[in-house]
Amino acid sequence: MLRHEGRLRSFLARVAGSDADDLAQEAFVRAWQRAGDYRGQGSYGAWLIGIGWRLFLDQRRTARRREGLAAGDDIPTSIDPRASGDAAIDADRLLAALSPQERAALTLCFGHGWSHGEAAEIMGVPLGTLKSLVLRGRAKAQKMIGEGAQP
Repeated sequence: MLRHEGRLRSFLARVAGSDADDLAQEAFVRAWQRAGDYRGQGSYGAWLIGIGWRLFLDQRRTARRREGLAAGDDIPTSIDPRASGDAAIDADRLLAALSPQERAALTLCFGHGWSHGEAAEIMGVPLGTLKSLVLRGRAKAQKMIGEGAQP
């Protein structure tokens, strides 16, 4: 747990925000309960982060059902991704403006150094889908940075 806690919590903080600690704790419990499911293919850290990612998705689906939102719609964010005044754009605000999938893909690949293949495995998506998420998220982030730099 000590070996992987920081990386798992950091990833979940980026994608889930304030629920990160609860999700990380649940991920460790699930990993303990399902320790026999880990077959040694890929890294243990990737397997554990994948558990955390799936817990986040489950939590999000449940929240949507409770709120009566359609399963395919994204929850609009009220966070302005551009920093106010002359301040530099904050990475957390920038990431918050992306979809959860784009946020996770960028965080895994650029924030945590996973390869595209590893990130695709963690997120449970095909490699091509992961690459599309990274490109789309990166393009959105670059556009927001450009808009924030203009007066």
